[in-house]
Amino acid sequence: MNKIALFLFLFSSFLLKAQEEKTPKYYSFDANYFYGSILEHNPDIAHLITGHPTGVIFSWNQKTYGLKAWERRYNYPDFGYSFIYQDMKNQYLGENYGIYAHFNFYFFNRYLMFRVGQGVAYGSNPYDAEENYINNAYGSQLLSSTYLMGNFQKQNIYKGLGLQAGISIIHYSNADFKSPNNSTNTFAFNFGLNYLLHYEEHPDYIPKDPSEKKYTEPIHYNFAIRGG
Repeated sequence: MNKIALFLFLFSSFLLKAQEEKTPKYYSFDANYFYGSILEHNPDIAHLITGHPTGVIFSWNQKTYGLKAWERRYNYPDFGYSFIYQDMKNQYLGENYGIYAHFNFYFFNRYLMFRVGQGVAYGSNPYDAEENYINNAYGSQLLSSTYLMGNFQKQNIYKGLGLQAGISIIHYSNADFKSPNNSTNTFAFNFGLNYLLHYEEHPDYIPKDPSEKKYTEPIHYNFAIRGG
């Protein structure tokens, strides 16, 4: 009896997994060129702001169309991975290479996209007491990095190809696990292209069900006690 129950459990698990694997997935990618300036958030890095950083942002996105309830609830966001190359335009800062996981959220009939990405970056020219003591922004080659992007975009203008342009903020820091760590923040203008892979197969967005409201109570109270 126990063997039969175990067999039925494993068989049902296999069926559920097979159903999950059959859920179709849709992808896109985009590429952006950016040009900007390092913000002087700390006067200690003023000597490192000598040019206008440039670079590229490549991103791979998994699209959502409301096949699951959470996709409809959050207005069909994308999630995926990014790669950023940035030339800091300063010989002491060098160049940075970062990989990120990101989410894209959409507003105004999906013409406005807001992205937040978190990842790690490699700095080519960190602080060195003898060879690069001028760089007091990055105390290590391994850096934590966050970037924000806001784009006005139009997808699938012609055979899956679209356009986008907007602004980005890219932050590099090592969380002060190795000093110095004054960090940098780059404010940049970006423009680029986006492309829907197999654009003919992408479905229409499944409309939200009125019963799927986030919250229905007219009054709500929260109480919290915190200490430290």
